[in-house]
Amino acid sequence: MTAGLRALRRRILTPALSSTSLEVRGFRKKNPTAQELLETVGRSFLEGYGRIVEAPDSQAAEPRLEAIPREFRGFAYEGAAMACSIMDALPGSRGRRLSDLLAGRGGAHTYMAYVGIGWAMARLPRMLHPGTEDADPLLRWLILDGYGFHQAYFHTDRYVRGQHRERKLPWPEDQASYAHRAVDQGIGRALWFVGGTDVDAVLALVDAFPPARRGDLFSGVGLAATYAGGAGADELLRLREGVGAYRPQLLQGSAFAAEAREHAGLTVPHTLLATEVLCGMKPHEAAGVCRDLRPGASDRVDTPAYETWRQGIAGAIVSEGRS
Repeated sequence: MTAGLRALRRRILTPALSSTSLEVRGFRKKNPTAQELLETVGRSFLEGYGRIVEAPDSQAAEPRLEAIPREFRGFAYEGAAMACSIMDALPGSRGRRLSDLLAGRGGAHTYMAYVGIGWAMARLPRMLHPGTEDADPLLRWLILDGYGFHQAYFHTDRYVRGQHRERKLPWPEDQASYAHRAVDQGIGRALWFVGGTDVDAVLALVDAFPPARRGDLFSGVGLAATYAGGAGADELLRLREGVGAYRPQLLQGSAFAAEAREHAGLTVPHTLLATEVLCGMKPHEAAGVCRDLRPGASDRVDTPAYETWRQGIAGAIVSEGRS
């Protein structure tokens, strides 16, 4: 395919840039700085998506992805993974774009890439959904996290303001009970965007959900507040105090974000601020808790080990943190 045809393919397959506008989405606009941050996150996601669609293969897109500023590069790889999953599903595809992305520089962004697969799952017909049999059995729940984020971001009235929960998720039936929880973790991340990083607005959004869902939602909020940023120290302190009994889940999400950024070498000042205020730890310390408690393949005897891991992280952060 010629460069001209690939550029045309990018224009056809890439979502409109306007879809990342807080005004278009109807999200809260706390202030111009927060608005610019969240919209840059969206633009970076679409940049990563577009680079994959336009490139002849995943490896060819790497230099452009690596040139994106460190603060936003993880979001670009998230978009790239979504694009790879969609491209792999198209007729005539060799089905290698995603595996090639993860085998290259994208391997440092596994957490974000799995979330991007969930975005693709939300956009593709079920018959074309990417397979999960080759995914990391521990991290594959992040695919549903990405699915939940997508649904809350693009169908906000239904999934956020209406607190809708799907009866049947695109996931094996024998794992359906936890699948809903993984989706809620993604919805929680989206609430940070819907609320425009305004802590009071985000707390109100979560409080509208049934209590049984709030722990997972606050885990997502903690992840987004730490990975995406957008809140100052006083705001983060108010968030930590405002979640009440769900503080362990909030801190677990923050630690997950620290691990995702540390693993990719993308730790930035707002990561440090968030983990210090929320967890009472430096990013590398919070990430270290995640790594130390991560179960090995031989340890994965319960279903799901992912939840056992999350609970262990939450307990350790609460007991070891200095906040």
